[in-house]
Amino acid sequence: MRALDAVAVRAWAGACVRSLSALRADIDGINVYPVADSDTGSNLLYTLTAAQAELTERPEVSGAGEALGLLARGAVAAARGNSGVIISQVLRGLAESAGETAELDGPGLASALKRADALATDAVARPVAGTMLSVLHAVATAVDDGSPAEVATTAAKAAADALEETPNQLAALAVAGVVDAGGRGLVAVLDALVGVVSGTSEPERALSMPAAPTPAPRAWEVMYLLADVDDAALPALRRTLSGLGDSVTVAGDGAGNHAVHVHCADIGAAIEAGLTHGRPHRVRVEPLMTPPPVETSSVRGDRAVVAVVRGEGLAALVADEGVPVLAVPVDGEPSAEELLGLVTETAASHVTVLPGGVDLTAAAERIAGHVMLEDRDVVVVPCASPVQVLAALAVHDADRRAGADVVGMAEAAAATRRGDLVVASEESITWVGRAQAGDLVGLVDGEVVLIGREGVEAAAIAVLERMLVVGGELVTVLTGAGAPDGLEDAIAAHLRAAHPEVELVCYSGGQTDALLLMGVE
Repeated sequence: MRALDAVAVRAWAGACVRSLSALRADIDGINVYPVADSDTGSNLLYTLTAAQAELTERPEVSGAGEALGLLARGAVAAARGNSGVIISQVLRGLAESAGETAELDGPGLASALKRADALATDAVARPVAGTMLSVLHAVATAVDDGSPAEVATTAAKAAADALEETPNQLAALAVAGVVDAGGRGLVAVLDALVGVVSGTSEPERALSMPAAPTPAPRAWEVMYLLADVDDAALPALRRTLSGLGDSVTVAGDGAGNHAVHVHCADIGAAIEAGLTHGRPHRVRVEPLMTPPPVETSSVRGDRAVVAVVRGEGLAALVADEGVPVLAVPVDGEPSAEELLGLVTETAASHVTVLPGGVDLTAAAERIAGHVMLEDRDVVVVPCASPVQVLAALAVHDADRRAGADVVGMAEAAAATRRGDLVVASEESITWVGRAQAGDLVGLVDGEVVLIGREGVEAAAIAVLERMLVVGGELVTVLTGAGAPDGLEDAIAAHLRAAHPEVELVCYSGGQTDALLLMGVE
């Protein structure tokens, strides 16, 4: 096929419905994330059936762009579940990219798939690796110019390859032994496109089925269409919904309507959030189901340790220890949905959270008792600094009983004295005198102990000496993005001369809010 026209779009819509109808039960059967409610295949089929019906009602449509626009409109209006909302945005992205063109050639199809990726990702409050969005992003990355058949074939292959990787990206899938259900549906949609543009039969793809126990009710899936909403208010709506639960999507149809989706325990609050910003209608509420904790012979499989730190550099440092980590912007706060997702993505029934700051500890403690986590035992180990997170991780032992391991990590964090060296941003009065903007300020356990004007090395060593007065065996240093070259060497030389019995470990933390973070154990 040289290009997709309206006839081809109609044929593709029909092929999608036939394929998803055949696969519905199998896709439902592998639906384990974000909750095992066994409806992803049904939701995709329902959404695309409604999209096809919208197009069928307009037989006079003769352009590919207009046909795709009708599919998108029908899908957004009827979108069911998280997967339905995402597939509606895929169709909307294709339609927006095609515009009013009568035929969509290969390069146009590639551009449309890239636009679909962008719109679908924007609709989700917290995109998660290992889901339908990861599969879609792999498609957008892989497609390039070529004939429609070549572009579609490349897209389908990239999607299938990315689908096989989803269990390596999302622990819930790995534990259940399945690929992502929404991603599998997307592969079916792209396989159907290949069949239409190339005239070949769709490939057969196997599905791994989990041995899932009968689920039990937990919370609710709330969905509605929102009209009369100002686009500028959408971020606030997403924040509100994210505070109520997870799997938040707010997806527009380009014509003023938005499909809203959230998993939460408070149905009324979710609808009230929509009332605050627009006019909710076509409200649908369905019970969510979740399986009991996964039984596994591996202690590590049923327990997990996660961390929350500020900055990509520190997050990478913690991730190198094999710990799932949430990187929070230096001047930002983690949302409830981000923290909920960090915990639920482990698929563990006992989760220990290590937050690298006082405010991060408070945020983690707020969600520890969230109703969306009532089937998990979530324990927050208070940490006031990333150095205390590293100290806790150093003693973590997954072979110990969960309670003993938590106590060990908490004791290690509490026993680690913390020192900071920062640059004053404004004039202030401290316990040790007046600090001017630009002065070096040294803190030990949160208290100012030094105002230095003689250089970073001298200030760092002076703060460290204050910390070592009461003894210590191990010093951990995290250098910030603004730390001068040679600072680690200067600290090492001082310790060799003054405290040869003390061990030193240095890392490049990359933090921007402190020149130096130090811990003494």
